Amino acid sequence: MTPVELSRTVLHAVRCAVDEGQLSVVVPERVVVSEPGAGGCGEYATNVALQLARAAGKPPRTVAEILRPRLIAADGIEDVVVTGPGFLNFRLDRGVDALQDLVREIRAQGQRYGHGGALAGQVLALRVPYEVRAEAVADAVVRIVATQGGRATVEHGEPVDLRPVPAPEDPAPLGPDAARWALLHPAPHDRPRITADHLVQREGNPLFRVRYAHARVRSLGRGAARLGFAAEPGPLNTTEADTAAVTPALHTPLADYPRILTAAATHRAPDRLARHLVTVADAVLPFLTCVLPIGEEKPSAAHRARLALAEAAGTVLAGGLSLLGIDAPEHL
Repeated sequence: MTPVELSRTVLHAVRCAVDEGQLSVVVPERVVVSEPGAGGCGEYATNVALQLARAAGKPPRTVAEILRPRLIAADGIEDVVVTGPGFLNFRLDRGVDALQDLVREIRAQGQRYGHGGALAGQVLALRVPYEVRAEAVADAVVRIVATQGGRATVEHGEPVDLRPVPAPEDPAPLGPDAARWALLHPAPHDRPRITADHLVQREGNPLFRVRYAHARVRSLGRGAARLGFAAEPGPLNTTEADTAAVTPALHTPLADYPRILTAAATHRAPDRLARHLVTVADAVLPFLTCVLPIGEEKPSAAHRARLALAEAAGTVLAGGLSLLGIDAPEHL
C-alpha cells in the first residue's frame, strides 16, 4: 500500500464513521500521511483525529479509537496503534499478496510510480546562489517537485533559500553522472567529496551499486527472453520460507518509494531520493542470483514472478536516477 492509497483508506474510514453517525464532521478533501514522529511506531502515521476533534466535539483519542477498527479491517493494513494525544500509526501488511499487488502496480505505472498530488497547484520559487552544487540541487528539485503535481522555478541572487554546502572544487572532470551524484547524494549540510572514488566500479561506490543493479536487472530480462519466458507477477517460490525471507527486504523499499519522493519534494531534498536508491539497490542485488533458472532447471512460474519483482526494482532505480539527472545504463 502506497501513502496515497493509505490516505484514501483513512478518508474512507472517516466517511464510514460519518455515515454511521459516530462522527459529525465535514469529511476533509485529503489526509496527510507521513513518517511517524517521536513516540510513534510503524511505517506511517496521520494526525487526522486531532484535526477532526474540535468539529466532532470529542477528544482526539476518542476520534482515533472510532477510526481504528475500520482501518484495521482495511486491506493492506496489519495493525493500527493510537499514540500520544491521538496519532494513528500504521503497520502495513507485507505479505505475499501485497507484494504481488505492488509489483503489478509498479509494472502498470512504470517510471511514473510514486508520482502523486502532494504539491498539486503549488509553485515553489527557489532562490539559489551562483554555485555548481546549488544549481544541481535546484535542477533536481524542479523535477522531483513536478512528480508531486507542483512546479518549481529557479532564480539567483540574495536572499537565497537553498544553499547547500558548496562543492570544494569543480566536479566536471568526474563526468556528468558521477558529478551529479557527488553533488546530490550528500545531505545539504554535508561537504560533498569531489574525488575519483565516484568513478570506481566496486561495491564501496554507492553510485556503482545503483547503476549496476539496474544494468543487472536489464541483463536478466534479456537472458529470460533468450530462454523463452517473460516476467509475470505471482508467488516467488513454492516454499513459504524463501518467500518470507525476500518479502520484507525488497517490499519495504519499493513500497516506501512514493513516500520518499513526496518527502524529497516537500523538503527540497534530492539527497533523500539518492540514498533511497542505494537502499533499493542493496536490497535487490542479492535477490538477482535466483531469478533465472540454473543448470538443467526449467523456467517456471516462480522464475517469471522473480523476474517481475526484479524488473519492478529496476523501474524504481531507473525512475529515481532519471529524476536526479543521471543515466540508468542498460549495460555496465
